[in-house]
Amino acid sequence: MNAYEAPGDPGAGLPYDAVVLAGGAARRLGGADKPGVRVGGRALLDRVLTACAGAATTVVVAERRATARPVLWAREDPPGGGPLAALDAGLRHTTAEYVVVLSADLPFLDDGTVRRLLETLRANTGAGNPADTEGELSGPDGALLVDSGGKDQPLVAAYRVRALRRELGSLAAASNSGSAAGGGLTGLPLRRLTAALDLIRISDPVASFDCDTWDDIAVARARIREHGHVLDEWITAVKDELGIDLDVDIGILLDLARDAAHGVARPAAPLTTFLVGYAAGRAQGGPEAVAEASRKAAALALRWADEDAADAKPDAGQPDVGQPDAGPAGGSAPGAGSDARPDAG
Repeated sequence: MNAYEAPGDPGAGLPYDAVVLAGGAARRLGGADKPGVRVGGRALLDRVLTACAGAATTVVVAERRATARPVLWAREDPPGGGPLAALDAGLRHTTAEYVVVLSADLPFLDDGTVRRLLETLRANTGAGNPADTEGELSGPDGALLVDSGGKDQPLVAAYRVRALRRELGSLAAASNSGSAAGGGLTGLPLRRLTAALDLIRISDPVASFDCDTWDDIAVARARIREHGHVLDEWITAVKDELGIDLDVDIGILLDLARDAAHGVARPAAPLTTFLVGYAAGRAQGGPEAVAEASRKAAALALRWADEDAADAKPDAGQPDVGQPDAGPAGGSAPGAGSDARPDAG
């Protein structure tokens, strides 16, 4: 089972599950398939699934589709019954004590934000307070992000599963008692749930940014192409497309490409990095194999460049190989390392 590792506290794992709600109608996108809209070459849903890849179980509440990694699928009954009904359907497949609940339209969410939510919740659970009568440690029910306008984002949050199930059950019971048809959770807004929970709020305007309109999509697509983001975004997109789960030091590869381009020829840069990757793959190695192959190739590129420099500037006192010695008949023939100008006189 994969477990969240609290930063600075190795071994203090916090196992968690994830529930991703991906079945909305996307009315402000004209009914488009929002989870499948691509930002930076990747579907919005796949971007969110990458951020919560550390979950022991990931449940997506929506119609089945191709995804970048395996997930469990669930559906609220009836379909389109709203976020609380969808959340309840997803929770039925979870077993961990903690759950990360996410919408499928968060282009800037990453695993660091998921860890931050979980660590905040963990750090405030049982803080000097005794357990309740059922043995559960006291503390907040969850931690959620707040957007740039100060608005709660309950679909970018970590919760204690017991608290969610308790309040969802209470809401369903209240709804059933007040409706002859027994409405359950269908159609109830998220704020009915969050109002009943004790929540920690974390301001994060970037990670909480969601894509409700085509203008939001345009903003997200523009931001990931900014200088500080484009390389990481591109590498992640390529790895997803090729089905590669490998973290390598981008700096090593860029340095190798620079050395090959400057020391050999510009087209040598992409060809050399390709060969390094191929060699690491043949060795069935991970990041260490890539680093070792890069080191060898970079050393070769530098030796290549040194030879060229030696040809251009022979060592003092050493004959210039390939250039005839000056004899009694006079000047040297033009060639590598010689002065090609005509002799004076």
